[in-house]
Amino acid sequence: MRLQVLGSAAGGGFPQWNCGCPGCRAVRDGTRPATPRTQSSIAITAGDGWWLVNASPDVRTQLAATPALHPTGDRTTPLRGVLLTDAEIDHSLGLVLLREGGGVHLHATAATERTLRDGTGLLPTLERFCPVTWTPVEPGVETALGAGLTYRAFDVPTGKHDRFGAQRSAGGTSISPAGGSGRVVGYRFTDTTTGRVAVYLPGVQQLTPAVLDEIRGADLLLVDGTTWYDDELVRLGLAAKTAHEMGHLHVGGPGGSLEVLGRLGLPRIVYVHINNTNPILLDDSDERAEVEKAGFEVAADGLELEV
Repeated sequence: MRLQVLGSAAGGGFPQWNCGCPGCRAVRDGTRPATPRTQSSIAITAGDGWWLVNASPDVRTQLAATPALHPTGDRTTPLRGVLLTDAEIDHSLGLVLLREGGGVHLHATAATERTLRDGTGLLPTLERFCPVTWTPVEPGVETALGAGLTYRAFDVPTGKHDRFGAQRSAGGTSISPAGGSGRVVGYRFTDTTTGRVAVYLPGVQQLTPAVLDEIRGADLLLVDGTTWYDDELVRLGLAAKTAHEMGHLHVGGPGGSLEVLGRLGLPRIVYVHINNTNPILLDDSDERAEVEKAGFEVAADGLELEV
């Protein structure tokens, strides 16, 4: 099983076009070592074509930068389709940019499909340009992705302040319930030949016992690294909500993912979906040193992983 990190930053990328936080300033002016990053997405294969997990607004640039995903002939591609973790615009807008492929094969939960169709309207827009084949994702059900690769989606807690909660149409009718299964999921991938497991979890508010059960035994974990501090954006005057209120668990300090996941003894843990404000994006920061001392990694675009 091979995975390719196409984009390792959270929404807006790094630097974010309208942000002058210390990290974004550093990557622009070169005053501290930092690498630009595009918005969160990976590609995965076990040898029978590649699948995207989330399609970011940067998908065209990401595909162009990844030789394994280049065309193999006239208008032919090794890309088989897209799996979505949620209906977040930063994870789904790239679907529209895949319209030239003659059709999009989409794996998504019913809740995500409903929001993309009746909430954001992204699916009806895409369907005006190409056919869309939808395979429903059911949390807890093992599903084959061609030869040698399966996935099992699992529900991820997002909390009452979740941005993926209830949405309303222009007439005020609720079109996406605030509760229920499938609003945000992680994926547990298994190479059926080797039995090795990779978990992709780019957004998680709390590492509950149920979520930790899905992670245990994994050979590789790609996990939410959005912020270092829970109140990071509040401190910088960039938002009124904490990371927790926006559906993410902070990395550092008591109760952070670095502490909690460090107890599991997994062979390899890599942070993805890293917000431009997170100091782990600065190569010389104390926070980056703390992550690396714990044996974790900070993903950059183009990182290749074999499980």
